[in-house]
Amino acid sequence: MKNKITYTAFAILATITFSYAQPPQGQEGRKQPTPAELIKELDTDKDGQLSKTEVKGPLKDDFSKIDTDKDGYITLEELKKAPKPKAKKQRD
Repeated sequence: MKNKITYTAFAILATITFSYAQPPQGQEGRKQPTPAELIKELDTDKDGQLSKTEVKGPLKDDFSKIDTDKDGYITLEELKKAPKPKAKKQRD
């Protein structure tokens, strides 16, 4: 009986400890991807640049600002020079 209580207490303590040790969910817990990582992740046709149909989210919203040569594609160099997105404020 004593061993069963000890194992149960350990399991509860481990569950609590691991749940607090996990990084936060959502954008707050993730690091910002590098320009090269973005290209690798989003470049579906593997041409080394991003078209407007390949991007999503804030990158799609700011596509025309980032595509400085206005050729319809975002290159690695254009991504490197792009302004960093502002962090979202946490709600209380």
